[in-house]
Amino acid sequence: MDNFLKPLALAAALALAPAASNAGDWAPPGPITMMIGFAAGGGADTQARLIAQGIEAKYGWKILPQQVTGNSGLSLAAELAKAPADGTAIGMVVSESLTYSALAAGDPNLQLDKFTPLATTASFELGLVAMADGAFNSWDRVAEAAKAGTPIRFGIASDRQADVAYLFGKSAGIDFNIVPVKGGAGVMNGLRGGDIDIGWVAGAQSKAVQQGEMVNIASGIPAKLKDSPDAPTITDLGSTFYLDGYFMFIAPGNLDPAAREALGAAINDVLNDPATEAHALVAKGFGGADVITGEALDTKMKTLLDNAAELLEKASAN
Repeated sequence: MDNFLKPLALAAALALAPAASNAGDWAPPGPITMMIGFAAGGGADTQARLIAQGIEAKYGWKILPQQVTGNSGLSLAAELAKAPADGTAIGMVVSESLTYSALAAGDPNLQLDKFTPLATTASFELGLVAMADGAFNSWDRVAEAAKAGTPIRFGIASDRQADVAYLFGKSAGIDFNIVPVKGGAGVMNGLRGGDIDIGWVAGAQSKAVQQGEMVNIASGIPAKLKDSPDAPTITDLGSTFYLDGYFMFIAPGNLDPAAREALGAAINDVLNDPATEAHALVAKGFGGADVITGEALDTKMKTLLDNAAELLEKASAN
């Protein structure tokens, strides 16, 4: 081959090859089972499946998604704990599963130190949500109604959300009627159906807020919400606690560091590539990718674990 054409041929071959360089030399010894701790068809489930699709396209690794739902992500954790720690089994949960939920359950086999955190995908854009045309479409209206003796039905989708709602109410002098529902979709359905008045939603409300159907009356995280930058944070309103957290992937404990690094890098590559469907979905519905891996993720999870322990202690004392 002509010496001038050789570099062009090499470049073309590299362009067609799976882009596995960022994952190092590690590759899974077989198909990867991706357990998904969220209901089929929801935003988090779609996010996980698009990440799987992106990894397959970029790296050529076979990924088999399957639903393992229930018990605030601990059903998935229990299954994952029995899987081989060789990179062929991973799971998507929320950080709350291995912090607040694991501590509350008290099962030593389901604690954070029994798993390997791989990567976060997106941080919670968690807001306190109401219908835009309803009677509780601002915090001031909620406070005024409560002062007048109007019951406020507060939708929550987890025990952690219930504890923060309860303590938030105490700090604001409001005795909320806390209503458990199934997931953020359940909160939104309850708002639409008039069964609840306000409720926590962790990003799924974005489209409804952008379209003017719903409104974030407060931010439940330590930052302003991207869709509602003027909404106060709940600590501005008297809460001691936030509901910050992440969607994330985990693996069984004692995973080979090379496998951990490669899997984290693959997730990061897919989410931060503007050409992937996963990137587009997370940008549109979850406030954008927020990927943390390695030691930085270990530090973040330790902080969330400490915060969860403090919340559990405070809630049990009241």
